[in-house]
Amino acid sequence: MEKREETLARNSQRLKGNGEGRAAVRLRLLLRALRHRNFQLFFSGQLISLIGTWMQNVALAWLVYRLTGSPLLLGTVGFAGQIPVFILAPAGGLLADRYNRRRIVIATQASALVLALVLAGLTLAGSVRVWHIILLASLLGAVNAFDIPARQAFIVQMVGKEDLMNAIALNSSMFNGARVVGPAVAGLVVAAVGEGWCFLANGVSYIAVIVALLAMKVGRRAPAESDERRAVDHIAEGFRYVWHTTPVRALLLLLGLVSVVGTPYTVLMPIFAGQILHGGARGLGLLMGATGVGALLGALTLAMRSGLRGLGRMAAAASAGFGASLILFSSSRRFWLSAALLVPVGYSLMLQMASSNTLIQSMVPDRLRGRVMSLYSMMFMGMAPLGALFAGTVAGVLGAPRTVAIGGVVCLVGSALFAWRLPALRPEVRQLIIAQGMAGGEPPEELTIRSV
Repeated sequence: MEKREETLARNSQRLKGNGEGRAAVRLRLLLRALRHRNFQLFFSGQLISLIGTWMQNVALAWLVYRLTGSPLLLGTVGFAGQIPVFILAPAGGLLADRYNRRRIVIATQASALVLALVLAGLTLAGSVRVWHIILLASLLGAVNAFDIPARQAFIVQMVGKEDLMNAIALNSSMFNGARVVGPAVAGLVVAAVGEGWCFLANGVSYIAVIVALLAMKVGRRAPAESDERRAVDHIAEGFRYVWHTTPVRALLLLLGLVSVVGTPYTVLMPIFAGQILHGGARGLGLLMGATGVGALLGALTLAMRSGLRGLGRMAAAASAGFGASLILFSSSRRFWLSAALLVPVGYSLMLQMASSNTLIQSMVPDRLRGRVMSLYSMMFMGMAPLGALFAGTVAGVLGAPRTVAIGGVVCLVGSALFAWRLPALRPEVRQLIIAQGMAGGEPPEELTIRSV
């Protein structure tokens, strides 16, 4: 990694004064993970699929709001869609460590395709009910519990450790590029022809990622060590690793806190769009798209980085920025001001999520990668349903703006505690990163102290 950075630095100096040359170097730095054919396939297939996913997310929220008008039921659907991740992700992580990760992702994407088509059929037939939505959301959550750990752990197989951080950032960029396009398209489609067509488009979009995965040529991983321990013992090993590895535990706890109190603002977004800002379905798509613009900028910011230095400080600052932006958003009553405030909301959340993901994957050994990333999934997605249910309940009493503001305040407190602990964590972080081959040699003392 250090040699590559030195080469890029020499190229930049050589091309100094040549604007086009400097731009070419920056572009190569930004897109370096795409030199891997497998990641090119993954990137293109996922981009199409994720646009469909975001179309479905926005259309589903609006469908529940249109059918019920209830903040509690919005929270209930969010809870049903994500609580399976919390319950089943450890089993998904074990599968990702024991079996072929690509095949697992193919199976989960095919399952999600079927569920999207069932939802589309019920909606287009005019027979969809809230209990249908809750059941299908729960089943999709169970699929995600196995998909997320396998997909996250599979990234390193596509690009290797050298380009892991850039691949994670580009993956996040793709996710949030789709987050910009999908909601905007969904808002127009829902307003014109209804939610069912968004669900159908999502089902068809899964074909792209399945074809891409089938076209990959992936080398065999070293077989997992065979022993006679029960599955629950293997899962417990992942929990023990995280509990006894203080930096990983601290990052996951901060991520879990933000997921519980901060990210449920998305569950309440139909209320902001409909009752507070009077934007309707089209306004909901634009608000979600504004969040996606910010998140895309955050992912691109991380993609431009070529080293791990400063990622711990970035995670702390990003969670603080997320909390502050939520507080400002909750106080706005003007549509375009609210949309503008959602840009830093998305930017900050993406920086925290992606920097935490990168640091954790840089510290964890590959034999435990799936199980640790399952705990990452539990903290980022699995804790969110508890927050969604809580937010829906509190919003019914205090209103959506106050609920979002309270979440922002708690995020600020959590980021301050993490920042206070960060100096004590840095030596262990550095040793873990070196042990996994993500950095080489003994860096100078200044880097030792300030490397994370």
